[in-house]
Amino acid sequence: MTTAHAFSFPTLDGTGTIGLGSFAGKPVLVVNTASACGFTPQYKDLQALWDRYRERGLVVLGVPSNDFGGQEPGDAGEIGAFCERNYGVSFPLAAKQPVLGGDAHPFYRWLGEEVGEAALPKWNFHKLLLGPDGQVAGIFGPRVAPLSDELVAAVEALLPG
Repeated sequence: MTTAHAFSFPTLDGTGTIGLGSFAGKPVLVVNTASACGFTPQYKDLQALWDRYRERGLVVLGVPSNDFGGQEPGDAGEIGAFCERNYGVSFPLAAKQPVLGGDAHPFYRWLGEEVGEAALPKWNFHKLLLGPDGQVAGIFGPRVAPLSDELVAAVEALLPG
């Protein structure tokens, strides 16, 4: 059975790849992001979540996408500078990817096939929590804040200790 660990994303800076398999044994929060969305301020809380739990194993992965409302029009340099300058983002960011339809990144196509329509983003800042085994452990819509009790409890349930 295929898990999320089978997939990788090119890095935002173009210097390599982010292999989800390298995070085996750790929970991973995958979030499709955009720089010009009403939910963009969630970057701040995603960074805070990363800061709070990364030493215990949580990985936060941002996947910029221009699929919703054209709200991520920038190139890699613009996206990276925006995230660092405005929100101090230090968690991994993938290169901009389509997340919908036939051109979607293979990870998102797998989600639709394996988990179903509910797992696919309906807008920016859709959050997928992957368990240490690479299976989907939680799906959180854009309105669920990264530091909400619901999301934090789901993360903590997957962390050791």
